[in-house]
Amino acid sequence: MSTGALDAALNGATVLVTGGAGFVGSRVAISLARDAPSARIVAVDTLRRRGTELHLPLLAEAGVRFEHGDVRVADDVLAAAKGCHVLIDCSAEVAASAGYHDSPHRVLQTNLLGTINCLEAARHNGARVVFLSTSRVYPIEPLNGIAVTSEPTRWAIAADQPQDGVSQAGVTERFTLAGARTLYGATKLASELLLCEYGALYGLQYVVNRFGVIAGPGQMGHEEQGVFTLWVARHHFGGTLTYRGWGGDGRQVRDLLHVDDATRLIQMQLTQWDRVNGRTYNAGGGRASNVSLCELTELCRTVTGRRLAVGSDPETNPWDVRVYVTDHTTLTRDTGWEPTHDPSAIVHDIHRWMSARHDALAPLFAGR
Repeated sequence: MSTGALDAALNGATVLVTGGAGFVGSRVAISLARDAPSARIVAVDTLRRRGTELHLPLLAEAGVRFEHGDVRVADDVLAAAKGCHVLIDCSAEVAASAGYHDSPHRVLQTNLLGTINCLEAARHNGARVVFLSTSRVYPIEPLNGIAVTSEPTRWAIAADQPQDGVSQAGVTERFTLAGARTLYGATKLASELLLCEYGALYGLQYVVNRFGVIAGPGQMGHEEQGVFTLWVARHHFGGTLTYRGWGGDGRQVRDLLHVDDATRLIQMQLTQWDRVNGRTYNAGGGRASNVSLCELTELCRTVTGRRLAVGSDPETNPWDVRVYVTDHTTLTRDTGWEPTHDPSAIVHDIHRWMSARHDALAPLFAGR
């Protein structure tokens, strides 16, 4: 996709990115400012998450206008969205464990009330919505019912499956939505349903992307969210690591998507809007980019040149999933998009970022 195609598609539009100082949101905003120079890009964020402040100079340098605001506050969203033509909702409380050890209020208010405020702002302005959802909308018990084979370094999806919507290529959009899925996943699924209703009732135009794990430079990873970046950080800055759950040997698997592949997808969708409007897609690294934790450990050792002893805790958390791989066949068919980074390239990019900004990042990752 050429830069000219995106600029022509946006044609001087105002684009609001909520969660715009976060890991994904800041990358989306900066890429749009770079590749659609006629557009006006606005990022709104609370700066609550530690490390997001480091993205502010990058946003300013790219020409992105930053506004401090909270998606839970309707007036904040309406003010930031004034005159916008496209709203890209990257705001979320994304920890799968949210509500298990603390109050559920923040995840419910951010991910559900925040969506309502964004939808109302989009409706008021007649804006299109790109909604960042999650593979966590799929329920835990059926995901852990996926038949697997045991391999030395991973659990692998078996050829024969007892349920629809999954194959060795991964989980499709046809996979069941019946069952519990974490408060994070439930709020995201509820938000998807609201988008559908706003589309039917008000003619709101939208696309939903159910992303798997996104990683890359700029992610302030910790154990509850961004564990792949945390794995690299521990090898670079030092600290402890533990394989948790599923026997404690690190064979659980996730697909891994580079943040630049995620931003490229959003750009492609904006240039093909008539094709993707009203659709819901699974978006992730898929069969070509997935890794187990113990395989990730070996990658980190190779890239950083440092070996860490990794502890073992066999107890599985109630929100944990043994294997998740995205089948993005439908998305690829409709848009031509495919991931371009494998796990090794992603680890190398994260490590280069950490090495180049070692002094600034060391306090953020210490003790995480």
